[in-house]
Amino acid sequence: MNTLNDLHRISGSFSNTEKMPVLFLGHGSPMNAIEENQFVTGFRNLAKTLPQPNAILCISAHWFTKGTKVTAMEMPRTIHDFGGFPQALFDVQYPAEGSPELAIETKQLLTPVEVELDEHWGLDHGAWSVIKHLYPEANVPVIQLSIDYTKSGQYHFELAQKLSALRTKES
Repeated sequence: MNTLNDLHRISGSFSNTEKMPVLFLGHGSPMNAIEENQFVTGFRNLAKTLPQPNAILCISAHWFTKGTKVTAMEMPRTIHDFGGFPQALFDVQYPAEGSPELAIETKQLLTPVEVELDEHWGLDHGAWSVIKHLYPEANVPVIQLSIDYTKSGQYHFELAQKLSALRTKES
């Protein structure tokens, strides 16, 4: 199987975009999801400088697993993986679609690493509390890739190198 050809096949339905940046965005306090402050303003201003992506692959420090997993459901649930905050924060929903097709292609792109397609996790607050300010319409599909707590930093760096093929669509 040629993973770049597979990636080209699935991305054929995507519109062409500029080369997309890889972003590291820390969410800070989960309260940033519902407050108006300099961090939220920064996320919104950043979004104005970015081309609209076809999808987002988020790697959140809140999803540690034994083994590497990628969310593969049509509609990931909004996970409120925190405690001790006001009810208003627990009431937030971020109804972005997932992308089972992109999850499958991500799995194939990472071969020979074994990647499990996950139908249970969803979007944790490390993802939705930031992405909701970048794309408040929830109109960009989002998948998450887990961090394998049994593996080294080098392992994750090598995964990131393989994932760089997702940054552009071959024309």
